[in-house]
Amino acid sequence: MRRLVLMRHAKSDWSLQAPDHDRPLNARGIRSARALGDWLHAESLIPDAALVSTARRTRETFGLLGLDAPARFLRALYDADAEDILDALRGASGSTVLLLGHNPDIAEAAAWLVDDAPEHDRFADYPTGATLVADFDVDDWPDLAPGIGRVVHFVIPADLPR
Repeated sequence: MRRLVLMRHAKSDWSLQAPDHDRPLNARGIRSARALGDWLHAESLIPDAALVSTARRTRETFGLLGLDAPARFLRALYDADAEDILDALRGASGSTVLLLGHNPDIAEAAAWLVDDAPEHDRFADYPTGATLVADFDVDDWPDLAPGIGRVVHFVIPADLPR
């Protein structure tokens, strides 16, 4: 079995005149990323490895999660589509992998990978910090295919205590 933690970066700061790739988290995003890290720890959802977009807001989100997992920072996840995300996952190592990226790609990949969508009113739009945990009955990541994931959890920062 393989487990995926598919997370959209926390809320970024639009007030700065930085290029999109260089936008940092805002104060709410910082609080949300810490709350997501606390939730991952409380639920024992600690990844063995992480695949993270190179954008500043995804790198900052990852850093605030408080995880020891080795991370690969991939420029390809910055402007990825669902197929690119699937390709990145097929190259992953570890039993539990965190993939941290951007919308609309993360929402598309989440819907594409699971057999049944969770009963959460925010799954379709996958707001900032949204996190899907799905299990896949495969021996290794290259065996991953669309529609075979079973949802274990889906949360957004507003669902978590702060």
